[in-house]
Amino acid sequence: MKKITFLLSLFLLISSCGVKQTQNLLSSGNYDQAIDNAVSNLRTNKDKKGKQDYVYLLEEAFAKAKERDLNAINLLAKDANPAQLEKMYNTYLQLNSRQEKIKPLLPLKLIKEGRNAIFPFDNYNDQIIDSKNALSAYLYTNVKKLMGTSDKMNYRKAYDDMEYLNQITPNYKNVLQLMDEAKFKGSDYVSVYTKNETNMIIPVRLQNDLLDFSTYGLNDKWTVYHSNKQKGIDYDYGMVINFRHIYISPEQIKEREFVKDRIIKDGVKKLIDANGKEVLDEKGKVVMVDDMRNATVRIYEFRQFKSCQITAKVDYINFKSNQSLQSFPIASEFIFENIYATYKGDRRASDDNYYSYFDKRAVAFPSNEQMVYDTGEDLKAKIKDVISRNRFRN
Repeated sequence: MKKITFLLSLFLLISSCGVKQTQNLLSSGNYDQAIDNAVSNLRTNKDKKGKQDYVYLLEEAFAKAKERDLNAINLLAKDANPAQLEKMYNTYLQLNSRQEKIKPLLPLKLIKEGRNAIFPFDNYNDQIIDSKNALSAYLYTNVKKLMGTSDKMNYRKAYDDMEYLNQITPNYKNVLQLMDEAKFKGSDYVSVYTKNETNMIIPVRLQNDLLDFSTYGLNDKWTVYHSNKQKGIDYDYGMVINFRHIYISPEQIKEREFVKDRIIKDGVKKLIDANGKEVLDEKGKVVMVDDMRNATVRIYEFRQFKSCQITAKVDYINFKSNQSLQSFPIASEFIFENIYATYKGDRRASDDNYYSYFDKRAVAFPSNEQMVYDTGEDLKAKIKDVISRNRFRN
């Protein structure tokens, strides 16, 4: 009984908090949020007596929200500023959306007053279409003005406006064609190439990998990287991957010999008491215990080692001013290592995680070219980090 009373009290408290929150939203002018709260609570058991407060709040919030939106539209219409057309269009959409949100709940009863809550709905279809057409025409005219300049930023603004225009009025005039033009003229084009200041040959496949920007996963809407210059493109920037030093260590094989001792289990044996007799369990059977003994192994370990270090820098160049913008030093290292071992004695005396070395053998060292290429994988990740953190244009 106490549990039921507690749960009922908790339910009433939560309901009271929900109503209070909705009242506060209404009082502070957050009408649509108050409507959302009320609608959410009325989706189930809307005719229950405990939901009556939400019906009253919804009726009041809807009336006030509608009045405020219509007043805003009247003011915008009197102002007659085409730059406000988007606001007018969105306000009509908001008026319609608010109605559609409430319609599924109707009718909503006000029990004490013996009536249904009043929601004076209007048909805004004509206003939505008219304001959308006016907005589309304004956006198109403004886009043409922006694209009449040579400013990349204007082309980017035009592209964004056309993207929005194509959302509200798909395939409006030649918008898709203009979007392609704005994308092309608003983009920064970067010529990417490598320089080699070392006394070693850089593997061709490494250069190709570093210059293959399709694998970098960079998502930059307005920057296009080309490793091969294309006709008809006036490049804005250059990015030079400059190899400064490459150091490759000699091939090394280090040997060491050591002994390991360990107490190991070597089967089972009969348990013998202090008198030399077999110990029996309660069933009369001989008790068996682990047979532990000391094991020794002599291990001969071989470690093959070779390393490669590359130091480089990434230079940003402004082709328009022919000036260096920024320079970023980077360094990468790749280590080849192979450990294998042989033994004499009982291998069980060695550490369990050492067993894998006994199954390995010597392998051929990678060539210098392969070492440089493998180092390039880390180098590529660092180049990507440089580009991600440092855009050509802020």
